Order: sequence, then structure tokens, then C-alpha cells
Amino acid sequence: MAATSESFETSVRRRRVDSRKTETNFADSSKENGANTDKDTEKEKTLVSLQTGSYWLTRIVLLRAVAFIYFVAFSIAYTQNKQLIGEHGLMPCKSYLNSVKRYVGGKIGMAALAYTPSVLWFLDWSNMDVNLDGIALVGMALSGFVLVTGMANMVIMVTLWVLYHSLVNVGQLWLGEPVVGDRLFGHFPCPVWTLSPPPRRCPPSLICIWTFRWLIVRIMLGAGLIKIRGDNCWRDLTCMDYHYETQPVPNPMSYYMHRSPWWFHRFETLSNHFIELIAPFFTFLGRRMCMVNGALQILFQVVLIISGNLSFLNWLTIVPCLACFDDASLSFLFCSGAGAKKAVLEIQHEDAVGRTPKPTKGMLIRRVANISLSVLIGYLSIPVVMNLLNSRQVMNTSFDPLRIVNTYGAFGSITKERTEVIFQGTLSQDPKDPEAVWEEYQFQCKPGDIYRRPCLISPYHYRLDWLMWFAAFQTYEQSEWVIHIAGRLLANDSTVLSLLNHNPFQGRDPPRWVRGEHFRYKFSQPGSASAAQGKWWLRKRIGAYFPPVDLEGLRGYFQSRNWPHPHIPPSRS
Repeated sequence: MAATSESFETSVRRRRVDSRKTETNFADSSKENGANTDKDTEKEKTLVSLQTGSYWLTRIVLLRAVAFIYFVAFSIAYTQNKQLIGEHGLMPCKSYLNSVKRYVGGKIGMAALAYTPSVLWFLDWSNMDVNLDGIALVGMALSGFVLVTGMANMVIMVTLWVLYHSLVNVGQLWLGEPVVGDRLFGHFPCPVWTLSPPPRRCPPSLICIWTFRWLIVRIMLGAGLIKIRGDNCWRDLTCMDYHYETQPVPNPMSYYMHRSPWWFHRFETLSNHFIELIAPFFTFLGRRMCMVNGALQILFQVVLIISGNLSFLNWLTIVPCLACFDDASLSFLFCSGAGAKKAVLEIQHEDAVGRTPKPTKGMLIRRVANISLSVLIGYLSIPVVMNLLNSRQVMNTSFDPLRIVNTYGAFGSITKERTEVIFQGTLSQDPKDPEAVWEEYQFQCKPGDIYRRPCLISPYHYRLDWLMWFAAFQTYEQSEWVIHIAGRLLANDSTVLSLLNHNPFQGRDPPRWVRGEHFRYKFSQPGSASAAQGKWWLRKRIGAYFPPVDLEGLRGYFQSRNWPHPHIPPSRS
């Protein structure tokens, strides 16, 4: 019995020891599992939050923004280029190319390409309208693809750049405003061939990101310095008292912002100086300050977009501002757990665990190309910087035929009064007859009818309306194309009339005489009797801009300038 009792106690002790070992092993296992769970959680957190300092998503946003501008620009080209530089346009590009050809020796070669880089040299000139439409449609298709998908490669972006500059370089007067230049030179951030949104073996180059940042610095400093050196009203803080009323094409908000209190206009002018002259230097003060500059510049451009129709100029200026933001700051624009954002998270995770792919031959070639780009941009920036430092600074100027690096600026001087040229026609045989009834033509967007509300068209751009703003503070001798328009109106020319909003002689005989009248325009006072009558504008006649003209009287004027007379079909040679 004693032996049996001892054996039983020994067995119990063994069970207790085994039980303790099991509990210890279970606790250790739980700790290990907990540690593994914590590691997994950390990995998940790593995969959820994007790291700073990478620009995969920034590249996608940049490419889509550039594509949007291209799409708008090519849309404008498709709807207006035929009337402006087409076969029967006001300034046919075929005539311009022929004059360049004669100037460089009578043949199409490198000299002609260097003077006017354009693919139109290589196309059939028998119907230039087809060429212009073809370039615009191809541009719309390619830019639309990039805009919708966010995918692009260097082939597509170079093609877009070449096509648009082919139009700009033959656009003469009409495509000189607004200057686009290197703001659309956005093909370097993307891969050569692949269309994958985040191509693993083609990381965004910091050189390209800094090229965009250097661009926004040049744009804003150029604009700020030209103001300080230009009109006194920028120095005495009164320019904004006039800007909204006298800008090229006001919109409905311009009407109300013009009547802001005087102190608000002073605040606007001071803010303008800060954003254009001081904020650009934030770009070089680290990530946070660079983002502050980007946010300020975008906000500034949005205010300008809201307060006036400056075509796609402000939208275009927003593009390089986007390079001030990295993936972490732009991640809110992308869906979580899918698409490009998920791909970038995976790329960053691979880099974090040391699985970065070894550089391929293509990656090394690309690095060399990016370094070469930085050297080229640096070299071409020398005249730009010299211009910024020059007291006789010029704005919106290209220093190379490809317009790769340019200098910018806007509103160096502010007109204090708004004047408009109003085209009028009459069926009367005697233009001096006091009983003659003169009827007005209305343009698409520029002020004319005082009862018509200012239009809202940005980012679209009516090029003829824009140029009429310049013509109003010049003379018709300085803007001879105004007389060309008058001749076309005398013939009820459908090409020019398609650029206008209202033809008073539609469905009737063409006018016998057309004249240009010069008026001074002012916004009506909100709440005044004039405003209650529906008048957005008040106007007062200054005098004749050009005297009444008829077709026969213009025959010699047209012939001396090699313009086809409206009664004579233009040559198709």
C-alpha cells in the first residue's frame, strides 16, 4: 500500500509539471503569435500609408493635367484655326510658309525648319484646312486618351508637343497669346514605350520634378518683376482698382469684384506681390515649404480663373505647381486598395524590404538622358535669368526656336479705361446720311451690347475676341487685320462670320458700308437705375476707329497687301 501511495503521488507531481510546461509553452506561443501579429500590423500600416519623397502619383497627376490643357488647346484649334489661318482665313498659314520659304532660299530644308519648326512643311498644301483639322483631331484623340486613362509614354507626349507647336509656329498673330512654350513641354517624366501607370522600372526622375518647379519659379518671378518695373499702380497698390473692368475678357464675377472696397483691392495687390515675388523661393526651403508654395500658387490661379476669362493661361500655370507635391500629399486623389495607389504602395514596400530591382541598361540610359536634360535646361535658362535681372525685362519671350525654356509675365501695365471697337454695317447708299441705320455686329464674348451679361468661357479661348482687346488701344493702321475683317463683313463672308455671335444682316443682303466705332466702356453700378434696366455696361462714344468703307473702295487696299478681294476667289496655288 505504501508503495502504491508513493507511486500515485509521483504520478500527480509529473502531471503538475507537465501542466506547468504546457502553460509555459502556450504562453510563449501566444507571445510569439502576438509578436507576429504586431509585425503583420506594422506591415499593413506600411502598405496603407505612402512614404514622402516619391513621385509616382505626382507623375500621373501631372500627365493628366498636361493632357487636359492639350485637349482644350487642340479643341480651340479645331474650331477656330480654319477661320484664322486656313485656306480662306484672315492670315493663311500657307502664305506665311511660302514667305518663309522665299526668305530662306526658296526650298524646304533645315533652314526653313529652324526658322519655323512645323510638320506642315511635310504635308500636302493643296488643302491646308484638312491639314489643320487633322493635326487638331489627332491631338484631341491622344490628349483625350491620356486624360481619361492617366497612362502615357514619351512617344505620345512628344507627338502632342510637336503637333501643337506646329500650329503655334504658323499661327502668327493669332496663336501668339497666350504663350505656352515649355509649360506643355511635359513628356520627360514618362517612360519611352510602356503605358503602365506606375512602370516599376521607370521611376519618376527628381530632375524632371525640379524642372517643373523651376518653371513655376520663372513664371511667377517673371510676372512679379514685370509688374514692379512696369506700371506705377503696382507700386502704389491701385492696379486692382482697374483690372477687373479693363482685363481682356471680363466674366460675371469681374462685374462684382470690380466694386469691392478700396481696402480689399489694396489687399489683393499686396497678396499678388507676395505670391509672385516671395512665395516662389519657398520651393527651395524643404518639402513643407515647397508644398506651401504649390498650394498658394494654385489658390492664386483659381482666384484668377474665377474672376476673369484669361483662356487656359491660368489652368496651364497650375500644371507645374503640382510638382510641389509628392505621393503622400496627393494620395487622397486616388482610390485606396486599387489601381495606381496600390501599385505604388507595393513598390514602396518592396523598396523597404530591400527588393529594389537592379538598374537595367534602359534605366541607366534614362539617367544619362535626365542628366543631359538638366544640363540643357540649365544652359537655356541663362538668358532667362539674365532677362529677369535686367531692368529692361521683356515678357513672354522665347530664346530658342523650339520654345523649350522661355520667360513669362503678364499685366506689366494696366489700362485705366476700357475701350472697345464696335463693327457696324448699313444698307444705306450714303454713309453720311443722318437717316442711315447702322446695325452692330456682336462678337462671341467681348463687350458689345451693353445689356449682354459678360460671358464665362475659361478655359476655352476666343482668339479673335482676345485680339480685339489689343486693337482697341491701338489704331487700325497698327492692326490692319481689322480692315481685313471689315472687307469680309461687307461680303457676308461665312468664314469670318462664324467667329462672331451675331450678324445683323443674316438672311439679308450684305451691308453696303461697314465702319468701326470707338467706345469707352464702364461697368454699371450694381443696384443703380442702369443695372435695374438690365445694363451690365455703360458706354460713351469716343469717335470713329476707322471710317465707313465699301468693297470697291477697299480693292486697292487689299491688293497692296496681297489679300484676296472678297469678290475674287482666293488663289489655291
